[in-house]
Amino acid sequence: RDYSVLSPAQVTETPGKVEVVEFFWYGCPHCYSLEPALEAWVRKLPADAKFRRIPAVLSDAWVPHAQAFYAFEALGVLDRVHKPFFDAIHRDRLNISREDAMKQWLEKNGVDFKKFTEAARSFGVQAKVKRAAQLSSAYKLDGVPMLAVQGKYTVSAEQGGSRERMLAVTAALIDVSRKDLKK
Repeated sequence: RDYSVLSPAQVTETPGKVEVVEFFWYGCPHCYSLEPALEAWVRKLPADAKFRRIPAVLSDAWVPHAQAFYAFEALGVLDRVHKPFFDAIHRDRLNISREDAMKQWLEKNGVDFKKFTEAARSFGVQAKVKRAAQLSSAYKLDGVPMLAVQGKYTVSAEQGGSRERMLAVTAALIDVSRKDLKK
């Protein structure tokens, strides 16, 4: 099949809109290769669809990546550094577990290391990381990238077969979900 039906369905955070969620991990080469196509696709989403990213947490090793995502969000720099952070990990081989390397990358990208560290350790970021782990489990993630539509459908990279097919299936599920919303 091209997608899975999630049981039980999950509550969405965007009432009145079709919610599309990307579960990803900064360390995943498949997520990294999906990113350019996904960014272009998201720009063309219909007005009644809302896209959001959730950093998957499938193991303890994924926690620092989720902390970085939510720390960037808390500092208001996520839109500016999301892609460069992906590039640094995959193209430049940034090892985020090395504090000196992470500090150098952050400073090069205009992010104060101390503020980043404080944000990453904050209660708010820790709560979001915990919630991301809960959602990773609730959505029955067994890998990434995974796209979810309206808390009911999931499309894995394996099911999609290609980036283009994964996005096409997700677009079709947005149409199905739109009809369900109007009922």
